[in-house]
Amino acid sequence: MSENEKSGNGEEAQRALHGFKWLLRTIPYKTGIGLSEEAKKEYEADIPKRLNEIACKRCEENKEWVLKYSPIVRFMSEQIHKVGGNISEKTVICDHCDELKAGGFNPELGILICQNRVFNRLKFEDTLAHEMVHAYDHCKFEVDWMNLRHHACSEIRASTLSGECRAMNQIVRNGIWKFDRGLQNCVKRRATLSVRGNPNCQSDEQAAKVVNEVFDSCFHDTRPFDEIYK
Repeated sequence: MSENEKSGNGEEAQRALHGFKWLLRTIPYKTGIGLSEEAKKEYEADIPKRLNEIACKRCEENKEWVLKYSPIVRFMSEQIHKVGGNISEKTVICDHCDELKAGGFNPELGILICQNRVFNRLKFEDTLAHEMVHAYDHCKFEVDWMNLRHHACSEIRASTLSGECRAMNQIVRNGIWKFDRGLQNCVKRRATLSVRGNPNCQSDEQAAKVVNEVFDSCFHDTRPFDEIYK
């Protein structure tokens, strides 16, 4: 057995033991039997930490699976490598996010997946694919992220190509899909929200204006795909 395998088995054993100890604390808390007021307060204070541990474990498991088996993620990883970038387990980070977002891309640090916002493998795949489009754009086109037009274009491409605006996602989230321009409307809405968060953007109106100005050319630019993938 290799040292990595030994380390992995040891970590798994520690997690199992930790989970068992938590179960032993949960039973009296739920039943109210044999639990002091002090122990109850300690348990409740530890709940956020425990939830974060569970979210981290789920995120890491999803990351490992998606990087290995997701067709869109594997394709984007290859394309990013071709333009001088690198996406791997080390550059995709799971962490808790205070903001209402699913992920983020930093040219220096890599990709962040918000473990407390991304709860399943499909959402993880969409979020990672979105951020990988940003990584590709940064390497391929030398994006200036403080330039609102650059930012808007990459956001339009990311929402279009990642699959997060596909019909089924919108039906599940919103209960409705406008078949005439449902995809475009979703992409515009998401891109506008992202641009509004740029420090150089002064208003909702400015964000919408910039997105509309670059929308047609950026929406139809499907590189590195031949067409919209999903």
